[in-house]
Amino acid sequence: MRVTTYNAYQNTIFNLQQRQQDLEKTQEQLTTGKRVAKPSDDPVAAARAERALAAMTRSDAHQRALEAARTATQQAESALGDAGELIQRARETLLAAGNPSYSEGERKALVQTLKGVREQLLGVANRSDGAGSFFFGGQGTDSPPFVDSGSGVIYQGTPGRTLVASGEALGTTLDGEHTWLQAPSGTPGVTVSVFDVLDDAIAGLGAPGVSDAAVAAAVKTGVNDLDTFHAHLLAERARSGEALNRMNQVELRIADGKIAAQTERSSAEDLDLVQAISDFQNQQTGYDAALKAYSMVQRLSLFNYISG
Repeated sequence: MRVTTYNAYQNTIFNLQQRQQDLEKTQEQLTTGKRVAKPSDDPVAAARAERALAAMTRSDAHQRALEAARTATQQAESALGDAGELIQRARETLLAAGNPSYSEGERKALVQTLKGVREQLLGVANRSDGAGSFFFGGQGTDSPPFVDSGSGVIYQGTPGRTLVASGEALGTTLDGEHTWLQAPSGTPGVTVSVFDVLDDAIAGLGAPGVSDAAVAAAVKTGVNDLDTFHAHLLAERARSGEALNRMNQVELRIADGKIAAQTERSSAEDLDLVQAISDFQNQQTGYDAALKAYSMVQRLSLFNYISG
């Protein structure tokens, strides 16, 4: 009889402890809102949640890269807009210089205006983000990419673009050599540099004793070349605008991917609240029943058996 009573007692204690542990675990889940708090709770679900978390981290990194690319592209597009206004000013100055009634002194004053426009264009071409990166620095340079040498403006950057690690072909710089020095002229193999155009116009208009015919020729050539370059500049600006539109689409894909990862993680580790409350109530009922069973077994003794 002692063996039977002992076994009943041990089984009741084990059952009571098990129910208590289940109750405490469900109570903890209700408090945290998590079904899986550690890998041992559900190894498969924990692995799913870990993969989803990694995907969310990648999405955040891609978003930061996208924002860097967007900021750089917006600023480069703004620089191209400033350059376009300067080109228009240079064109108007050239046309004014072609006025045959102007004296040599008046024409030289316009030449100084062209020199000022050229200097401002060089400043735009070397525009920086303030953090050591140049918008037209190509694949990277730690110094201004355009240098005014004795033979004109030369490019010291690396042709191409600097791309960001975003899973997409998004750039933080433009190819400065192509943008400023290689505008298609319409003649195969011949390109136009805006600085060469202005240098030729300045030289043609500023020569001492230049004839009206030479002035007219310099103005015609300069205006035509500026128009060619301006069309190229507009195309480059349009490409920047297209890149910004594409970035908006990329941002939507990144956001969708992050939401999908968040949903997967939630599905793997979050608690079904309704089900958990139901389980908690059932476990509490079972625990109360186990307590009653324990109290009944605890009263069993040899004296109770004899007196019965």
